[in-house]
Amino acid sequence: MKDIRLNSVLLAIDDNPTNLKLLDRVLSAKGYKNIHLVDDSRKSVATYLELKPDLILLDINMPHMDGFEVMEALFALDEQSIPPIIVISAQHSTETTLKALKNGARDYVTKPFEKSELLMRVQNLLDAHLAHKLLKDQAQVLEEMVANRTRELHQTRLSIVQRLGMAAEYRDEETGNHILRMSHMCKLLAELLGWNERDCDLILNASPMHDIGKIGIPDAILLKPGPLNEQEWKIMQQHTSIGAKLLEGDNSDLMQMAQRIAHCHHEKWDGSGYPQGLKNDQIPIEARITTIADVFDALTSVRPYKEAWSVEKACKQIEDSSGSHFDPELVKLFLANIEKMVAIKQQFQD
Repeated sequence: MKDIRLNSVLLAIDDNPTNLKLLDRVLSAKGYKNIHLVDDSRKSVATYLELKPDLILLDINMPHMDGFEVMEALFALDEQSIPPIIVISAQHSTETTLKALKNGARDYVTKPFEKSELLMRVQNLLDAHLAHKLLKDQAQVLEEMVANRTRELHQTRLSIVQRLGMAAEYRDEETGNHILRMSHMCKLLAELLGWNERDCDLILNASPMHDIGKIGIPDAILLKPGPLNEQEWKIMQQHTSIGAKLLEGDNSDLMQMAQRIAHCHHEKWDGSGYPQGLKNDQIPIEARITTIADVFDALTSVRPYKEAWSVEKACKQIEDSSGSHFDPELVKLFLANIEKMVAIKQQFQD
């Protein structure tokens, strides 16, 4: 069976060329193939960064930088996993040995060393290091697998959410592209408000469910060609409460935001909306955003009961409804970026 240790990258640092040649001969005779020799300790860090060795054999007494300084420089790199270091030194004192081990060396061998003993120490430390690398690699693979699976589940959930929103729109004789347009307008408004990327993504994917409660409205009312009478209008208004009921009970941020939007997107800034008559900041900001995007796209889109309004006419209606139907600050922000909103409409045309 092939010994994977023999492919390990070994780095020997010693100012004495004779010592380096001896180490090279001993390690090569054992079958190690990737042995790199450095006789100037000042090159230690650069060579380490280039090779990323699996084991370092290090002398103590060297000019320019001694072994302690080399270890200090290596650990100062703040690498996640500095390889094991074997100090090979002619100094036999307990004080030097303890200092080397305290500074990060994993083993200490005195010169002149016994070849088989050195090889066994090299082998043992390589076994430990390679096992650690294997566990680390496995952990990284598992982490990537979990991340990929999480992304898949997230995308599946978003797909279901979007299709639920489209189902509600189709029942109302609207198109699936309406929810694409209004949801991207919602995201743009959130970005303009300074929301972080995660929250902007949330409103993009939560706002399509704003009318999910229409699933519970009878066709005779939902699809009625003419105006609704008072009793029918009361039933139609229930779609906000039905939507909130359908979406409640899930602890995910996405579903909680979707629930608030479904419940409150027909509330009005002056308190004249439904179902709760909320006003001003009582209305969740995500619902206020959805309201203005939803109305703008509805006004500028063809419906069985009306022609599409021009962008100018729709903007005038929104401006006139500032402070009554819509949040005044959102109206200003929306109208100031109307070209971007129109670009979204053009991108997701029916």
